[in-house]
Amino acid sequence: MSCPICANDTDKRYRPFCSRRCADVDLAKWMSGSYIIPGPPDDSEEAALEAYEAEIEAGSKKPH
Repeated sequence: MSCPICANDTDKRYRPFCSRRCADVDLAKWMSGSYIIPGPPDDSEEAALEAYEAEIEAGSKKPH
């Protein structure tokens, strides 16, 4: 089996990686969102943004 980061032979201590460095590189990719799986947009985020924009606009039309 080869390391998914650098393609060197794996080390049983760090399997499936060859070293601590490659394991850390992989972890950093997960934490940064590099391995994101694309999917449909989250409707709740869009609805929240629309509600916020409507609230801002309604607030700007109130008399001072």
